[in-house]
Amino acid sequence: MVTSALLGTDRRALPPALHTPGREAPVALLDEAAVQTVRRRAGLRPAPAVAPPEPALPDPRPPLPPAARRRLATLLTDHPGTGSGGRRGAAPDLMELLPQWLALANARGYGAPPELLPALLDAARGRTDLRPQALTFAGPRALWLARLNPHWKFALRATPGSGVALPSADDTPEVQRLWEEGLFAERVALLTTLRAHDPGAARRLLTTTWQTERAEDRLMFLDSLRTGLSAADEPFLEQALTDRSRNVRSTAAELLSALPESALAGRMASRAASCVAVDHVSNTPTLTVEAPHECDVAMERDGVAPKPPAGRGERSWWLGQLVEAAPLATWSTRLGHRTPAEIVALPVADDWRAELHAAWCRAAVRQRDATWSRALLGAPAAPDAAGPGAVSLAERAKLLAALPAAERADWVAGFIASHGLSESFQLLGVCAVPWTEPLGRAVVDALNIARDAGSYPWSFSGVMGLAERCLDPAEAIRLEALTAIPDEPEDASPGAGSYWSEAFQRLVTTLRLRAAIRDELPPPAPGA
Repeated sequence: MVTSALLGTDRRALPPALHTPGREAPVALLDEAAVQTVRRRAGLRPAPAVAPPEPALPDPRPPLPPAARRRLATLLTDHPGTGSGGRRGAAPDLMELLPQWLALANARGYGAPPELLPALLDAARGRTDLRPQALTFAGPRALWLARLNPHWKFALRATPGSGVALPSADDTPEVQRLWEEGLFAERVALLTTLRAHDPGAARRLLTTTWQTERAEDRLMFLDSLRTGLSAADEPFLEQALTDRSRNVRSTAAELLSALPESALAGRMASRAASCVAVDHVSNTPTLTVEAPHECDVAMERDGVAPKPPAGRGERSWWLGQLVEAAPLATWSTRLGHRTPAEIVALPVADDWRAELHAAWCRAAVRQRDATWSRALLGAPAAPDAAGPGAVSLAERAKLLAALPAAERADWVAGFIASHGLSESFQLLGVCAVPWTEPLGRAVVDALNIARDAGSYPWSFSGVMGLAERCLDPAEAIRLEALTAIPDEPEDASPGAGSYWSEAFQRLVTTLRLRAAIRDELPPPAPGA
């Protein structure tokens, strides 16, 4: 029948059984096809029912208070306009408050309302920055849903182990079984959990299969050693320096350079120290630099990449890697027992200053050295916004992260007072939330100065957006006076006053909303 239908009844005659006197062949073929279809459907046997999915793991956390539940529903349904141009109106951007809401709910230990999980997962699907907090808040039910909806598969990838119960760290046979037989995500979760509980046991487990792992898996497993990194890991990391994967070798070298007493750190210190010295011949002590002339096999083994990126000289590229990996304590001994501030203040001969200081900045960030970070940052009121040691504002932002939160905020407040807001956006991004009173006051004062000058507020839209999320809600009372439309100076941009009024109204409204959110998420009662 199928062949006759494809070729046509003129080219392929029907079987004799289908011939009916007085009926044309095409009609007979279609009638028989209809009969066969009914026969096949009537003869279909019912299959066993598909087993329903296992229930989600229970979520023992207390439920949200009713007001907080309603607030979350509102935050998840807000869809601000996506038009171009400056943001207008006094209404707050609720989606920008969702990350803070999730962080506070997680800190208070609340569980997610089941009926809001689809909207929460949809929001996290569209915004990767929401995913860690959203999945923590969503709990085990999110993983249960993600297995049923392909649009939410990111939850399975983002959650180590995908919700699978891990064996106890003391259950050695079960740990070994899961390590040898488990899925990759389960093995990563197992190694991470074991590393936090017993770093040595995690390292020994990793060595049992290290030689047979894929290169990309070795890299992921090696990264777990950052937790609890100690001198006991050095022999394993030294062995990883000979790995056949360049990325694995580079990561092993980075981890070893974070151990100041390691043999690699000593080798890098020796190489870097041979490149930098103090010239006492001139009237002013000056740093002289003699960059490496080659990248030998030993340097490559210790993680130095021989090929520089486009537009970068080989010798400066090698020098930067050596200085970055050397323990910062090397330089005080090498350079006349000077303090970091004194070393940074020394002039550098032959235009090597930028390269040398940039490498010291990377070393201070990697080694989380507050003393060197302060020296490279310099005073916030220094005329050069890039600082005495940092070569850019991006470098300064990284250095600030090594300082205590209060000191960081005071430094940025001083910087804003001296240089204004146009240079401060990256620096504000590394300050703890909510901003301290001195920092918040510095930002508000700078915004007020820009308002009085008649500038358009969208020139400061980035800082204004940060202020909405980071200012202490108590600042709303002080900001109330700025919501009025100001008198515009003669040289002001047309209509700037009304724009500023709307921007400050939105800021005040947002701060009050954040205060309400905080009140709606109180710490759960004991035993709840």
